[in-house]
Amino acid sequence: MSVRTRGWIIGLAVVGLVAAISSSYMHYQLVTDPSYTSFCDVNESVSCTQLYESRYGSVAGVPVALGGVFWFGVVLLLSFAAARAPEASQPSVSTYLRVWSLVGLAVVGYMAYASLFVLRTFCILCGVVYVAVAGIFFASDSGMSTSWRKLPASVLGDIGQLGRRPVGLVITLVFVGTMVATALSFPERSALAGFAGGAASATDRVSSTPTPLSMEDQRSEFERYWLAQPRVTLDVASPDAPVVVLKFNDFQCPACANTHFAYDPVFEKYASSHPGRVRLVLVDFPLDPACNDQAPRGPHRAACDAAVASRLAREVGDTEGERMERWLYSNQDTMSAETIESALADIAGVDGDQLAARFDEVIRDVRAHIAVGASLPVEATPTYIINGVVLQGGLTPQFFDQAIALELERAGNP
Repeated sequence: MSVRTRGWIIGLAVVGLVAAISSSYMHYQLVTDPSYTSFCDVNESVSCTQLYESRYGSVAGVPVALGGVFWFGVVLLLSFAAARAPEASQPSVSTYLRVWSLVGLAVVGYMAYASLFVLRTFCILCGVVYVAVAGIFFASDSGMSTSWRKLPASVLGDIGQLGRRPVGLVITLVFVGTMVATALSFPERSALAGFAGGAASATDRVSSTPTPLSMEDQRSEFERYWLAQPRVTLDVASPDAPVVVLKFNDFQCPACANTHFAYDPVFEKYASSHPGRVRLVLVDFPLDPACNDQAPRGPHRAACDAAVASRLAREVGDTEGERMERWLYSNQDTMSAETIESALADIAGVDGDQLAARFDEVIRDVRAHIAVGASLPVEATPTYIINGVVLQGGLTPQFFDQAIALELERAGNP
């Protein structure tokens, strides 16, 4: 590898590393700070948040962006190794870099497809990463300096060489250790506060590293946690039931969809065991500037249309309303005003003319719900309120179930 080529690779790797670190930081902020908005959320078509919060943004709870940090870090390590490795190891290092660049190109190719053709949105920082990875691929040597047959032996030999170089070994171990520790400790929206499934306030946060407890101890600990929570009162029409669960909801929000499907069996359970005693009330809070002044940079540009469609379907009947909600949650990636209108006609028989005639009236009701959320204030969707206890993000299903059970006991309905 020539000095000039190595310089280009290092330069591209540094640019990509800065973009990947920035993306990881934004992902962290989105998880831990419900009020955070990304500078690259320009509009519906140019939004980092939509990609970060989609199913393509994380793998096993670890942001894909953090994988980018690791990938560029390895490129830099290999580039410096190419400059300082013994002459016998130089061909092998070039081969490692070529193979590593092929891996990176395959991953960013898939991510670019998911972003542009599935989510139909462009992430500026991701675009920088894509260009940097492609540049490194083309800058790396096109030929394999070491044959595939000899590659395993070369790897073992070079690891031995690394072990005899204390500085290189320490740098490599520190880098790998730091990346592993960061990945393992990265907070998940569904497990930030022990019991809570989302961000909690400083006074409500439970330790994120609780001591392992038995199931019985967990239930006792949760009961103490739950009964100690402050309660709020909101001016929202709610059914006459001992347990009322309010959900400030955005039909284009991935976390709202996740909690819907996770909690549905819980509500079905209580509908059977305690008919009419547990009621769920959806309170619309679409993160869409078209109807929500509280979200001027909201990324969900079809959420207002979705809220209207859900209400119109519910007017037709509970079955139609439930089917419409499931459709909205299941089609977030491709949701638009046109697809919502088509689904509403198929599911509830409300055609485009009826939708247009009722839209202004219904959107006023949606804005009334938004005003209630603004008075709380709601900082993220979903925000649940169970008999006055506010939960930003919700709870794990196990403890969501137990919270309802505790409220039934408080009301004399064990």
